[in-house]
Amino acid sequence: MNLLGLVVFFSFLSIGRFSEEDSRPDVVNIGAIFSFGTINGRVAKIAMNAAVEDVNSDPSILGGSKLVLSTHDSNYSGFLSILGGLQYMETKTVAIIGPQVSGMAHVLSHLANELHVPMLSFTALDPSLSSLQYPYFIQTAPNYLFQMTAIADMVSYYGYREVVAVYTDDEESRGCIIALGNKLAERRCEISYKAVLSPDSLTTREEITNELVKGMLDSTPGDIKDAKSIQGVLTFRPHTPISKKREAFTSRWNKLSNGSIGLNPYGLYAYDTVWMIANAVKVFLDSGGKISFSKDSNLNGLAGGALNFSALSTFNGGSRLLKNILHTNMMGLTGQIAFDSDKSVRHPSYDILNVMGKGYKQIGYWSNYSGLSVVPPEILYTKAPNRSSSNQQLDHVVWPGQTTVKPRGWVFPHNGRKLRIGVPYRVSYKAFVSKDEKTNEIHGFCIDIFLAAINLLPYAVPHKFILFGDRHKNPGYTELISMITSNVFDAVVGDIAIVPNRTKIVDFTQPYIESGLVVVAPIRKLNSSGWVFLLPFPPLMHVGRHRFGFSTMLFTHRQKTVSTLGRTVLIIWLFVVLIITSSYTASLTSILTAQQLAPSIRGIESLITSNDHIGFQVGSFAENYLIGELNIAKSRLVPLGSPEEYADALTRGRVTALVDERPYVDLFLSKYCMFQVVGQEFTNSGWGFAFPKDFPLAMDMSTAILTLSENGELQRIRNKWLNTRTCGQSSSEDPNQLQLKNFWGLFLVGGFACSIALLVYFSSIVHKFKQYIPQESEPSNRNGSKSLRIQRFLSFVNEKEEASKNKWKRKHRSSTGMQRNESGIVREGHNGDAYLH
Repeated sequence: MNLLGLVVFFSFLSIGRFSEEDSRPDVVNIGAIFSFGTINGRVAKIAMNAAVEDVNSDPSILGGSKLVLSTHDSNYSGFLSILGGLQYMETKTVAIIGPQVSGMAHVLSHLANELHVPMLSFTALDPSLSSLQYPYFIQTAPNYLFQMTAIADMVSYYGYREVVAVYTDDEESRGCIIALGNKLAERRCEISYKAVLSPDSLTTREEITNELVKGMLDSTPGDIKDAKSIQGVLTFRPHTPISKKREAFTSRWNKLSNGSIGLNPYGLYAYDTVWMIANAVKVFLDSGGKISFSKDSNLNGLAGGALNFSALSTFNGGSRLLKNILHTNMMGLTGQIAFDSDKSVRHPSYDILNVMGKGYKQIGYWSNYSGLSVVPPEILYTKAPNRSSSNQQLDHVVWPGQTTVKPRGWVFPHNGRKLRIGVPYRVSYKAFVSKDEKTNEIHGFCIDIFLAAINLLPYAVPHKFILFGDRHKNPGYTELISMITSNVFDAVVGDIAIVPNRTKIVDFTQPYIESGLVVVAPIRKLNSSGWVFLLPFPPLMHVGRHRFGFSTMLFTHRQKTVSTLGRTVLIIWLFVVLIITSSYTASLTSILTAQQLAPSIRGIESLITSNDHIGFQVGSFAENYLIGELNIAKSRLVPLGSPEEYADALTRGRVTALVDERPYVDLFLSKYCMFQVVGQEFTNSGWGFAFPKDFPLAMDMSTAILTLSENGELQRIRNKWLNTRTCGQSSSEDPNQLQLKNFWGLFLVGGFACSIALLVYFSSIVHKFKQYIPQESEPSNRNGSKSLRIQRFLSFVNEKEEASKNKWKRKHRSSTGMQRNESGIVREGHNGDAYLH
């Protein structure tokens, strides 16, 4: 509702005659200048007349003095308001209530300052009027700074970061918008667009109907035709706590107004303002003050003419009356009335209403004491203040369209400008960001995270991706970031590293992936010589080890050592052999298992001190970091554009090592397993999305990224695009494992020894077989005899040597008839064999 054409002004029209015996005046006249065709003007006139009547009906207030109200209708004209004010000032006023709008208040406050006349207003609530520039101006209702704070709190409560402000182009509205912008900025919100309306256009019904409906809800009886058009709107009204005094006045209102208009909070403030002046005058008179005026010497030169400015006079007791007003502490219709040290109404608060067709639903309260709450402020005043976000609470809202689902807000019209998002046109590592040449869609790991985060925001963000690059090499990311500051892009999305020089010009979101520079070097192949087991010792050492080591370890334990000196010598030699054997084992283990990297490369430190060439990815911040932070000569740096270039340069020796960010390296090593990270990461950063400085969307996106991390969506997207579990090598061999080829020499020696031993053993067996088995006569069947001998030979081989000897000996004796008795004497048997006794 626009109140800018309304002016309310109270002035004393005349001062009653003083009797010489009595210092109290007979009459105290107060006047008012209002546009009485407005809602607040009509309500204020009725309420002020009622207040004057109540003051005069109580003789304990002004004693024998009578309060008289005179009104002047400015008829929506600021010029007439000024003239009316000047006219009433000629009649020796002691206080002014008004004007109704801040524009006139700025003008008339200078007059009040000059003539020391306190000026009170419950509708001119521009925050700037409470400054020290206007000491005689008092706002008897909460100024708009508090209402703008309440609006900012509600915007932040519902998660909106940008608002569109619609207001009329006048002093009061401009002051409110400035205050709103400041309060929104404190909550990292902003006004994205200001829709300014001409004050003159508000005089036409067609243009102001929708604006006035909100203010008419509790002021005009009957149906509202256009109520449906604003259904679901949230609005504020000054909060007035329920009290018996307020209820009594409310019950009188229908009689006072004759049912012509409903009561609104400004009627209550109008009533209380009259009582504030009356009480202040009472204190002034009770303390012996006299109402007197004197000519202002500064106006002497303005005598004559129709306006007669020299008739204006200064109120001698104005400063005392002002002090009394500021010390007001009374219970009024609007609650406990008192002022803070800055002349602001103490504990300002508002009701928050949800428009519901013909009526409204109250969803909560706002107070500068505790913020948003469903508990009335007067109850919260008895507790400790709590403005924490977790303590902010409102009831459920029915939003426009009869829905309980909170609008996402910040939806641009179809013909509005979308958010311009710069995206790097990568030619390598396209899993992060790439363009589908068939559909022209932008996709990839970074894009999926951005879209997932956008979908979590409580408002819509229309946007479009704009590729940046020449399609032949990866673009320079520092240049891409700088295009935000030049207003080419509104944001940059991609594999953008968060580094100090970039954070100076833009704001980044929470990192969505960790990153840091690492060194990659080729793995030297293991020594595949089959004689690697000979490397730990020289030939002479192997001989000594054989002579002492094997003999001591394998044979000395078979012999009993009785002598103490012998035991001492044996222990010493065992210790020597143990050390030699352990040293050999440790040396051989180191040779076989230690992965030998490129010569002298153990990390970034050794790379800095060398003169080797270093590869880096085109467009990465690695180049600037190596040159600017590590002081590496630019001539040593070799730009590389793709994983294939990396592998070729490292393999052919064009570069000794590669320096790149960890996410790229992980993908590179998953394809080329003959390379390895050397040392530790030597930067600690991450990737984020870039926005202009203090852009509210950056904080909301950070919150969304944290949500993605907590619900596992971030990891799912990472698994989709950055699966690094496979390796591009065709061989299934693990370079960290020892293979058969590493020991062929050892197996050759062992195989040769086994072959010689087998040959000797076979010859020995054949010899023994012939020795213990007598030659048989030539059988009639040569094939059967040959088969029988083979079977006997195999049977002989399968048995132990001693068992075979005993078996064949017994068989031989049985066949010759020779037997031994228990005494071991052979005797001759029945077949003529001899027996020995």
